[in-house]
Amino acid sequence: MAIIGAKEEHADPRLTRIAQADDVPWYKKPNLRFLYLILVPTGLGVEWTSGFDSSMMNSLQAVKSWTDYFDNPTSSRLGLLNAMYSLGALMAIPFIPTISQYLGRRRTILMASLIMSMGAGLQAGARNSDMFLASRWVLGFGIPFAIVNASSMIGELSYANERAVMTSLFNASWFVGAIIAAGTTYGTFQMESTWAWRLPSLLQLVPSAFQLGFMHWCPESPRWLVSQDRGEEAFAILQKYHSEGKDGDEFVRLEYAQIQSTIAAEKELASRFVWGDVFRDAAMRRRFLLAAVVGFFTQWSGNGLLSFYMKKILALVNITDNRTVQQVILSNTCWGFINAVPIALIAPRFPRRRMFLICTIGTAVVYVVWTIASARATIENSSAAAIPVLVFIFVYSPFYNIGWNALAYTYMVEIFPYQQRAKGIAVEQLTVRFAVFFNTYVNPIALDAIGWKYYIVYCVWILIEIATVYLLFPETHNRTLEELSFMFEGKEMQDKIQKNVDKVLDVELEGVKRRSSKDGIQATDQGV
Repeated sequence: MAIIGAKEEHADPRLTRIAQADDVPWYKKPNLRFLYLILVPTGLGVEWTSGFDSSMMNSLQAVKSWTDYFDNPTSSRLGLLNAMYSLGALMAIPFIPTISQYLGRRRTILMASLIMSMGAGLQAGARNSDMFLASRWVLGFGIPFAIVNASSMIGELSYANERAVMTSLFNASWFVGAIIAAGTTYGTFQMESTWAWRLPSLLQLVPSAFQLGFMHWCPESPRWLVSQDRGEEAFAILQKYHSEGKDGDEFVRLEYAQIQSTIAAEKELASRFVWGDVFRDAAMRRRFLLAAVVGFFTQWSGNGLLSFYMKKILALVNITDNRTVQQVILSNTCWGFINAVPIALIAPRFPRRRMFLICTIGTAVVYVVWTIASARATIENSSAAAIPVLVFIFVYSPFYNIGWNALAYTYMVEIFPYQQRAKGIAVEQLTVRFAVFFNTYVNPIALDAIGWKYYIVYCVWILIEIATVYLLFPETHNRTLEELSFMFEGKEMQDKIQKNVDKVLDVELEGVKRRSSKDGIQATDQGV
């Protein structure tokens, strides 16, 4: 429970209890197994693009043909080449909720994938720095549409027992794209032609091609279908993928009733102005504040330096050989993937607040030691100080992944009801892109100007993150999405939703009885 803010009230956990009693593993459920497999290229694959972009831009700084072609960009120019991706994303965010609600999860992801494919083509064919900047803007414009809808779609389609793990694997998938980009760039960086950077740039369209190629077999979000008054289609999807376990039919009926009831209540409360919900009431303001905080913290915990400016970090401890820099980038990216996947499988099993606190305290300790070692390297001109810096660059990854990687989208999906989920994750993306834009533009300037002293800013900032998590973050562990939908609105709203759920269940039960009676009469007539 958060220290600041009203106490959270959770709905009756009937659905959670049914799910917890289901001891049939997902891989023994054919339809659910297929669903999770198809969500790999169509949902998790969206983050491959993000990882590819960050890693590629990090690695290209050690590719001679790229630096020569673009006149050795440094400081502000280098920052702009990186930051343009976030600027494109910032321009897209105001339109995400409207387009997502109009097109649905699947078609919005397809639209975004087409945009990003165009951007990758422009980037590979760039004739000058202006064209390269434009291509990065196009890539950035497409990515938030895909991220918001893919993370929501994964959470809304997954069965309750695996939902938190699936949304945690979404961010862990970042490392798949990052490893491919780092490996590709390591393989091409010695090429003398411009294909040393054009080939990695062109390969950035591959993740989008997976979404375009496999989306046909991925179902739509049942919650979007209910919001569009297509309840029969939603029920059919839930029946197909969520009824294969113990008491599966009962689970689906209750889940469908909860979805219908919560979305109906959300529509009653929703503002006519698409962004009006941000300020609608205290409960909603708290949700959007949490979204903004999570988005900012995921990018302002010191990870931006490692993602974009490893070459400059290593130069501060006298590691300047391009091959060595490429090897460190590739090995650190592989290490990130190696620890991110098991952490994504394990972290959702524990309370969210505890994991976020371990994450922030761990990264604070790492940055303090890293800062001291970098200071020694500069002040004492000690090459030995490079060793602890390298060690703690690798130690940083698992601590960061415990919270900001594994749980960021899991937490966003959990704290927002369906009607505001796209808006909430869009706000999270807004602060992500603001933070990344600032980091990618300011970091190279600050590192050139004050060197290791810039790390002190992050040491202090992460202490603020620890206090914020402790005071502000609510607990959402071990509940279904509908049980969390109105956790800030108080017991009165929870009771109202529960009554509506019971009414829907009663209507369904009457329908079942009428159908059974009709079938009995027909059978009697046939017997006569």
